[in-house]
Amino acid sequence: MAKISAAEVGKLRKTTGAGMMDCKKALVEAEGDFDKAIEILRKKGQKVAAKRADRDSSEGVVVANINDSNTRGILLSLNCETDFVAKNDSYVELANKIAEVAFNCNSKEEVLAADLDGMTVEEKLIEQTGVIGEKLEIGGFEAFEAPFVGGYVHGNKIGALTGLSTASDHAEEVAKSVSMQVASMGATTLSYKDFDPAFVQSETESRIAAIEKDNIERGRLGKNLLNIPQFISRSQLTDEALATAKANYEAELKEEGKPEAIWDRIIPGKIERFIADNTSLDKEQALLDQDYIMDDKKTVAQYVESKGADVVGFKRVSIA
Repeated sequence: MAKISAAEVGKLRKTTGAGMMDCKKALVEAEGDFDKAIEILRKKGQKVAAKRADRDSSEGVVVANINDSNTRGILLSLNCETDFVAKNDSYVELANKIAEVAFNCNSKEEVLAADLDGMTVEEKLIEQTGVIGEKLEIGGFEAFEAPFVGGYVHGNKIGALTGLSTASDHAEEVAKSVSMQVASMGATTLSYKDFDPAFVQSETESRIAAIEKDNIERGRLGKNLLNIPQFISRSQLTDEALATAKANYEAELKEEGKPEAIWDRIIPGKIERFIADNTSLDKEQALLDQDYIMDDKKTVAQYVESKGADVVGFKRVSIA
């Protein structure tokens, strides 16, 4: 049997991240052959990975990597099974190493095929599955390019990138602030103008049906009924719809006996309220139309405009 030195064990540990006893056993089995020992550890990882393939990997970390010129960034989540592993420094280091080699990739498949320590990322994850004893996988991956790219990662669990049309004086501040908005509120599109009409119609019908169902139960319990909105997106508020709303308000004011001379002071506020009450989808999913989390008296669009910036896109990756 080959005599295994502490230096050889240490070298294998540094290369693979495996525990001391696992490394020593692999070197003994490989009769001191370093490459063969690595292969033994990889095969162990394959066996563990196969056994844990159906496990839930809903924990992990999100990392971001943005180049020095702020023109390209990537977001990547490395998922595992437990928060205990996710908080381990060596696990976070592994995620950051993968993010480095993944910087020029444009898809998860490219990331898995990228070289890391003389093996592919996919092989590295299999190897580390054997070392850590949990299912490891790339959960989410996004790459983004723009004239200026900035980002934000919250608690290693949610990350966002925001692209601006120019690298202005306030670009870094705006990109980070908007990325915080994206991370917090989870927008799916840039503006209500980007919604597909069929999607908006389907959402409208679904939401109205849900409110009507809820109102039946509320009525049975003697509770106040919820208002059923006419619309849910600014994209539905055509000139005709706004004109109809205005005419209805004029009729109300006339019936209330309000002097026509003051209508112009009252109706704009009612129209503003009408729009706010009928754009719930925009507030939820359209980034620029959301209330800005740092100042709810502004929309994100108004905040960005106040800084002389222009958002061209965003990406988001989160754990689970």
